[in-house]
Amino acid sequence: MTAPGEEQQVSSGFVRSYVITGGRGLPDAEDLSLVTLVTLAPDRQPPPNPSPEVKAIWELCSGGYLSVAEVAGHLGLPVGVARLLLQDLNQQGHLLRRKAPPPAQLVDRKILEEVLHGLQLRFG
Repeated sequence: MTAPGEEQQVSSGFVRSYVITGGRGLPDAEDLSLVTLVTLAPDRQPPPNPSPEVKAIWELCSGGYLSVAEVAGHLGLPVGVARLLLQDLNQQGHLLRRKAPPPAQLVDRKILEEVLHGLQLRFG
């Protein structure tokens, strides 16, 4: 409890994120992972009355594909907030996205040893 005339400290980062998202819950991380690549769809106009964050995303993504993590880093926003804004633009048809490639599968050690042996024979 604060005394009369005394102001309570509020984290500006938390309040700012709440204001930017409109208090909405953050999207599922599977929909837009950190490594999902996003860019603007061709021949799209910015949404009417975009927020400063949406304008910044528009400018960033107009130059080509960026990962969700890169967009969040450039904007200085938490990843969840950037994901929400990107998801909004995606649902409005403004973004193209490319999912992350599947994880690499391990190659059998014997095959690697045979390749190494063949390279050693060829190049000594």
